[in-house]
Amino acid sequence: MAQTPHPVSLGSTLTHPNITTDFSEALMEFITPVSTDIEGSLQCLQDVHSFVYSQLGEEQLWTASMPCVVHGDEHIPLAQYGSSNVAQMKTAYRRGLGNRYGRIMQTIAGIHYNFSLPQNLWQALQQQDYDKRPLQDYITDSYFELIRNFRRYSWLLVYLYGASPAVCNSFLRGRQHQLQSFDHNSVYLPYATALRMGDLGYQSSAQENLKICYNSIDNYIETLRQAIINTHPDYEKIGTNVDGKYQQLSDALLQIENEFYSPIRPKRVTHSGETPLGALRQRGVEYIEVRCIDVNPYLPMGIDADQIRFIDCFLLYCLFERSPMCDDDERDHISHNLKAVVNNGRDPSLKLTTRNNEYSLQQWGNSLLDGIEKVAAQLDTAYGGTDYQRICKEQRAKITDSSLTPSAQILSDMRSQQHSFFSFAMQQSQQHGDYFRQQPLTAEQQQEFVAKAQQSLQQQAAIEAADNISFDEYLAQYYQQYTELG
Repeated sequence: MAQTPHPVSLGSTLTHPNITTDFSEALMEFITPVSTDIEGSLQCLQDVHSFVYSQLGEEQLWTASMPCVVHGDEHIPLAQYGSSNVAQMKTAYRRGLGNRYGRIMQTIAGIHYNFSLPQNLWQALQQQDYDKRPLQDYITDSYFELIRNFRRYSWLLVYLYGASPAVCNSFLRGRQHQLQSFDHNSVYLPYATALRMGDLGYQSSAQENLKICYNSIDNYIETLRQAIINTHPDYEKIGTNVDGKYQQLSDALLQIENEFYSPIRPKRVTHSGETPLGALRQRGVEYIEVRCIDVNPYLPMGIDADQIRFIDCFLLYCLFERSPMCDDDERDHISHNLKAVVNNGRDPSLKLTTRNNEYSLQQWGNSLLDGIEKVAAQLDTAYGGTDYQRICKEQRAKITDSSLTPSAQILSDMRSQQHSFFSFAMQQSQQHGDYFRQQPLTAEQQQEFVAKAQQSLQQQAAIEAADNISFDEYLAQYYQQYTELG
């Protein structure tokens, strides 16, 4: 992992609209703007990659969700965002994550897929449902219906697109695990799909009893709010401001909303200094964020147009399918099914459960695809062509033949090429690096990115100059908002 700081030539990670960092200086995060155009979004993502590669020198991007060789927490530098209060908060939050869960766990990467529907469609749907409430109330409740169904069926996306069946030994570093040895340098599970989504990945034993409720926005906000304002004994031991340095933002179960690890989140764009829960309370749900998508190491950008088409079909199916309220019993089935597919999704004998029934993955997967294909047919009618139905048929083939899944292909290539996980992923990373270096931007595009980087640095400087209270005061005012939400 690179120990160098984020290149200044890429701009400010605090304010750049497209290029920032996640947990570490070495963990880049690329953002595409809101768009209704699949190809346009992918072109934007490609242009960002090309510009970044033009500034990386001999370094390159790692193209797998599970990290490369890591040499312990001390070799994973925290992301830095400048000297402003908001920048200090971002770094202190990351220091807290490292103190709570270890920095190595935070080196896992994924694709966050943001999805929303246009206002005029919501209006048409509300009229069709003869719903007389304010439109935003209807939209918010509908997004929560989508979320509940997504949680019921997200195992299907993990099976079809999971691409993390193995990991480098260095990631474990003494941690207890149930993985098997693949070779001297790698461990895996024979039928695993996405270890990133399992016990090795974004999981927290402290959060296991955190029963976030998705039955209404009020329930969701209150259960998360309590986790943010109430002290947790394990984290109290870490301390908060120790010798003038923040070891975490607070000693609560969650420092902020983002610490809650969930495959999907309701979201609303926040104003400066506003909490995400406050934005949801004030203005309702604006979009949803899907967080269970692995970076596909076979694809230069980790995702392609066909996968986007299928995810859209899947999300619309989750919206339009009946979505009853969820209770503790169903929550247990949801958790069981996701873990089963993460660890053993390609096992032909795998069984998934609901409150009243038990199904094979093939049975349930084909049943879901029956409904998803109806959505695909509607989209093909709207856009022309047969792309949406074609990609659904390709996914059905994966249900029948698990060797077609990315997770199976990765293990097959590791075996046939006698590669460790690191060697396999390094080879893919080098190929993709060569691809982007051979796709240079035009002089005009390059200059636009340079200008955007310079502008972001100026914006960061302006934010730093505008601060007029201490960080302690800033943090106190921020957390006061959670108290006022109650």
